[in-house]
Amino acid sequence: MARKHAVDRRSVLKSLGVAGTGGLAGLAGCTGGSGGTGGSEGSGSSDSTESSSDAGGSDGGSETVKAAWIYNSEVGDLGWSWAHNEGRKAAAERFDWLETDYSEAVAPADAERVVREYTMNGYDIVFGGTFEYMDPMLAVAEENPDTLYEHCAGYKTADNMGRYFGRMYEARYLAGVAAGMVTEADSLGYVAAFPIPEVVRGINAYAAGAASVNEAASVRVQWVNSWFDPPKEREAAQALIDGGVDVMAQHQDSPAAVRAAADAGIWATGYDAPMGEFAGENYLTSPIWHWEVFYEPTLQAVNEGSWESDAYWGGLTDGIVDVDEWGPAVPDEVKSTVQSEREALEAGDLDVWADTAFAGDSDASLFGEMSSYVDNVEGSVPNN
Repeated sequence: MARKHAVDRRSVLKSLGVAGTGGLAGLAGCTGGSGGTGGSEGSGSSDSTESSSDAGGSDGGSETVKAAWIYNSEVGDLGWSWAHNEGRKAAAERFDWLETDYSEAVAPADAERVVREYTMNGYDIVFGGTFEYMDPMLAVAEENPDTLYEHCAGYKTADNMGRYFGRMYEARYLAGVAAGMVTEADSLGYVAAFPIPEVVRGINAYAAGAASVNEAASVRVQWVNSWFDPPKEREAAQALIDGGVDVMAQHQDSPAAVRAAADAGIWATGYDAPMGEFAGENYLTSPIWHWEVFYEPTLQAVNEGSWESDAYWGGLTDGIVDVDEWGPAVPDEVKSTVQSEREALEAGDLDVWADTAFAGDSDASLFGEMSSYVDNVEGSVPNN
């Protein structure tokens, strides 16, 4: 694996905390799917990665830390991988002791090779950005106890492998509140990826938010069984539009559904990243990620030798999830209502699941076991 910079591996890591192989059990898929082998930043190469070595502030210790990220899609798609890469760049800018690298469009079948290559090339920590990377990463982690690993959205951990995700359902709920207030047809559309707990949880939270302000609002779902397939996403969005929905939501890596909604003149909410440029006057908002909230303290701990394996699941109060700025035509009443709901959520006075069949469920259940809809989502969850 070619490198622009060669930095010797840190010779000593502080003893790791014991985490075991537990975590939150159950399937909780994060964006995964098709893609080629690792590519380098700006190069388009299919089998090499180049070191970023961004320089910035000097928080933390003095030793160089080498960190690598593996993404399932290209970082330019303004979706899931883009959001993770923004987090990588923020960390690289902040820490002058940090050297970063990434591989994009890595298929799950190729993940173990890429993780192993970063390990062999002396990287201190490797981040895997999709659920499908969990088992390949764990296999490498078990063979390399002196290297650290972090896996997004999975449930398996080891002494040297943690897992991380965010309570995106909180931001989804707020977007649902907005959708429930602006709809005139009382019919909301949702273009969804795979019928796994992560995606079902987002649909349910969105529907619960809409129901909290509009008892007549229902959600219709179109499944595409892909994380990134713009033509298929647009086709699914159009089917929902033809069926009469007047607000669109999505759980994919591209703005295709947002574009379809804008072309049809209905409200649009995106996902992962700000998508207002694709919807114009029809933009409502988007649930978005701020992955630097996790990456920066994690890398700080690696540099200080205090990293421990855990199961991170932060929310709005932590800043890892958020909602984008409002579109230009969103009514003031919607903005103020959502702000009030947000304040209640952050204060612990509002429970997203309080009026649903999932009230009182544990974090483990919410994270890994949600497989049915709340009452105002039409139909049923297909078999995965």
